[in-house]
Amino acid sequence: MNQEFLRIVDSIAKDRNIDREVVFADLEAAMVSAAKKYFGSADEVTVHIDRKTGQITAYRANEPISLKDLGRIAAQTAKQVMIQKIREAERDSVFEEFLERQGSIVTGQVTRVDPGAVTVNLGRAEAFLPASEQIPGETYQVGQRLRAYILEVREGPGKSKSSGIKIVLSRTSKDFIRRMFELEVPEVSEGIIEIKALAREAGYRSKVAVLSNDAKVDAVGACVGVRGSRIRSIVDELNGEKIDIVRWNDSSTILIGNALKPAEVNQIALCFELGRATVVVDEDQLSLAIGKRGQNVRLAARLTGWDIDIITPAEYNAGLERLERAIGAANLSDPALLSKMVALGMVNVADVAEVGIEPLISELGLTEEQADLLVKRCMEEAEKIRSEMESAKAQAEKLAESEEEKPGGTISSQAEPVRARFSARVDEENESEASETAEEEQS
Repeated sequence: MNQEFLRIVDSIAKDRNIDREVVFADLEAAMVSAAKKYFGSADEVTVHIDRKTGQITAYRANEPISLKDLGRIAAQTAKQVMIQKIREAERDSVFEEFLERQGSIVTGQVTRVDPGAVTVNLGRAEAFLPASEQIPGETYQVGQRLRAYILEVREGPGKSKSSGIKIVLSRTSKDFIRRMFELEVPEVSEGIIEIKALAREAGYRSKVAVLSNDAKVDAVGACVGVRGSRIRSIVDELNGEKIDIVRWNDSSTILIGNALKPAEVNQIALCFELGRATVVVDEDQLSLAIGKRGQNVRLAARLTGWDIDIITPAEYNAGLERLERAIGAANLSDPALLSKMVALGMVNVADVAEVGIEPLISELGLTEEQADLLVKRCMEEAEKIRSEMESAKAQAEKLAESEEEKPGGTISSQAEPVRARFSARVDEENESEASETAEEEQS
């Protein structure tokens, strides 16, 4: 009988993934509760189970007792206590298991689909995929196999298996893509290829910057795979989300150029004071650089950590002309001053107005009076630009209204507004009005 008892303990420990010693301790506690129920809670009762033989010994006030004599009610009490404690131990085991797996990818089966969340069975526990962590446009069916990223594991109210643990899944996290690369690209999991940065707009597009730690391994080629086999597996898992593999470079200038591909970049000016990169592209490359609703440049900004302004050569030259006039209006005669300012990333009057006088003094050697006057002239010139843009916009709207009032009238090309340079910020999460305007102008 004792050997059968030990086999049952081993079976419970294995099936519930609980330590064998924990099962023994729970059984002893259950028997103590049953004895106290029978004799009275004031009595001191101890129970010991021999781990090798399964022999059970019990004492009440240091006098041996037989647990067989306690009766049916005490046995029922022991059963209830034992079930509760084993469930608590199993809950703790499940929590520790998934806490260790937090940040990894799991595969489960959809068991319930609600408007607010999808319930996924992971085997030993249920997890939840909130609506905020679902890829836009995805639909889920009961019984569907689903792969997701464990975003968070926390203890909830209650002690039961279902209510005591909260496992939150995600399919929108950028780390989901990082883990997918580790699964599909052996060089990434082995550390030969390193994912240096990652930016994502779930369901639409992602950019992944990679670096090879082995000169013999091409980082981009290894991630793409033969005929795109590796990247295709990831794209299929993400239901067609586009993924751009960007070659990492420690030079911010080169990295920004790589991140803006497929657009070809003419020139990049970095302003470290503002954390801003001004990128010059040809007119025929403008729509590629900006991307649909500003998506390409927005992701490039997050990937590189730089705010990015996209302008054309004509806008770049016009900005330099305005800046040169402001320098002349400030009575600064240094012929190399404009070049020095461009080298610092200040390519128009708005940049100088935003930077202020301190960098002009410390980096360009201007006196405080000279720097202050130059900033004032740049602010005046920037205000003129703003007024010109507002006037041009008002004229365009007025012309558009007059054309629409004519029978069969159409808006002429003269009604196109003056386009401001396109800007994308590192912390920009939503589509801006500027991005929509830029897209409409390119269509």
